[in-house]
Amino acid sequence: MAPNTSTTEMAARQVTITRTLNAPRDLVFEVWTKPEHLIHWWGPAGFTNTFIETDIRTGGNWRYVMHGPDGTDYPNLMSFTNVTPPERIAYTHGTGEDPDPHAFEGAVTFEDEGGKTRITMQSTFPTAEARDFVVQNFHAIEAGNQTLDKLAAYLETVR
Repeated sequence: MAPNTSTTEMAARQVTITRTLNAPRDLVFEVWTKPEHLIHWWGPAGFTNTFIETDIRTGGNWRYVMHGPDGTDYPNLMSFTNVTPPERIAYTHGTGEDPDPHAFEGAVTFEDEGGKTRITMQSTFPTAEARDFVVQNFHAIEAGNQTLDKLAAYLETVR
């Protein structure tokens, strides 16, 4: 049987990162959605953030600037299309530019695994080329894994 072309094309446009965290789902969801927690762990290793607007709810926006270890500032805008505590966060993500050359759709799911939480971050880009650009130039997979490393370490401090 031939693979489903639409499924194959979709996979070529996506980045998916999954991790099981040693913390209950409600806590992981809280740490993911409250600015007083996010400021301590969000972003890859060596990055810090300035939060401009943090309204993580359906219809809300999270506008922030990531400061790279080399001094480069990266403006970010997440517009939330669906926030369902403590299960799922869906959003559009980009720089806020119009048009936005790096915009994509994102979703984070939080699954209870007996006191632990399986988290899945999935980004869907408009084209496979857009996905490949972000993976190659912004190291999206490595950066996503580093962000989850920081989340896991932070969770150990608030459990």
